[in-house]
Amino acid sequence: MVLGKRAVTWFKGAWHEGNTPIMGAADHGTWQGTMVFDGARAFEGVMPDLELHAARIVRSASSMGMDPVMQGPEIAALIREGVGRFAPGSELYLRPMMWSTEATEALIDAQPGSTAMAICIEDLPMPDPVNGLALTVSPFRRPRQDTALTEAKAACLYPNNARIVRDARARGFHNALSLDLEGHVAETASTNVFAVRDGVVTTPVPNGTFLAGITRARIIELLRGDGLEVLETAMSVADFEVADEIFVTGNAAKVMPVTRFEARDLPYGLVSQRARALYWDFAHQMPEAAE
Repeated sequence: MVLGKRAVTWFKGAWHEGNTPIMGAADHGTWQGTMVFDGARAFEGVMPDLELHAARIVRSASSMGMDPVMQGPEIAALIREGVGRFAPGSELYLRPMMWSTEATEALIDAQPGSTAMAICIEDLPMPDPVNGLALTVSPFRRPRQDTALTEAKAACLYPNNARIVRDARARGFHNALSLDLEGHVAETASTNVFAVRDGVVTTPVPNGTFLAGITRARIIELLRGDGLEVLETAMSVADFEVADEIFVTGNAAKVMPVTRFEARDLPYGLVSQRARALYWDFAHQMPEAAE
């Protein structure tokens, strides 16, 4: 599946056009699900926090029992090289991936040194925040760290995310809050989530049931630096039912407002607008912005 009109893939030392085949039928990652990936963004001539995304896939691979093919700086350099194959200012999704090709004698676990790697770069427009998102609450829960490998950005975790979105879309929403096994809000199926009430910003505290995203951390830092109070704490659905604003953060769209939660309409409020503006200002102060 190509997200946009064009994709380029680095694999086995060279760049290839299109939806490049990268996995064999007998690869351990194909049938045992040891694929890990990360996502970064290029837009308006910038690639914010690219190095952090490149470093995270290395950690994810190690968590999965694989020896990473290369380290973060090398991955980031390759991604920059690939972005140079597109027109300046293109809106792109940047996805490095690693998976195992061989198993140990036990068959289920990966042979650590058999890791393969690819980098796929695809054109993908940045969503417009004007219309916002409609959010519901999912009946499906998120696993704990003692029930799944939640510390990795692993492809095998995403079927659960997919059914959360599938259920939400079937009920007329874009996405849904998902709860952990104790009933606390974790995140949506694909983003971290923030609620605003009386000017105070609150977001679920990382507890091992969801990936505390790079964009999430950046938004917390930027809002606090701008003088807003940001709390990381255990949250319930009730906290979102009384929120003045809700917004989400993630790699694909960076910062997006929620303009409907269940049956209640919400504004694209001043705090949500400020969070997005602060992020764009930060992104354009990154080194790529001057190139």
